[in-house]
Amino acid sequence: MKVKKVPQRMCTGCMEMKPKKELIRVVRTKEGELSVDLTGKKNGRGAYICRNLECLEKAFKAKRLQRNLEVSISDEIYNRLKEEIQDDR
Repeated sequence: MKVKKVPQRMCTGCMEMKPKKELIRVVRTKEGELSVDLTGKKNGRGAYICRNLECLEKAFKAKRLQRNLEVSISDEIYNRLKEEIQDDR
């Protein structure tokens, strides 16, 4: 049997490589709109974050999400990410 390769992505908070399915994706579309992509399939530039509040805080304080997505992150998106992480617990 062939072993299936699991796609890995880097969390922008803790900078660790993790399986893609364990992370939340934030997407910037060509129009510059930001959204939380739970499917992982939306078109656009994506950045990944762990389902951990500490990672979200680190990424937000260091402005890593903003740098990766090349756009400023609104409080609305930040709060949506926070809610998504808290819902998983």
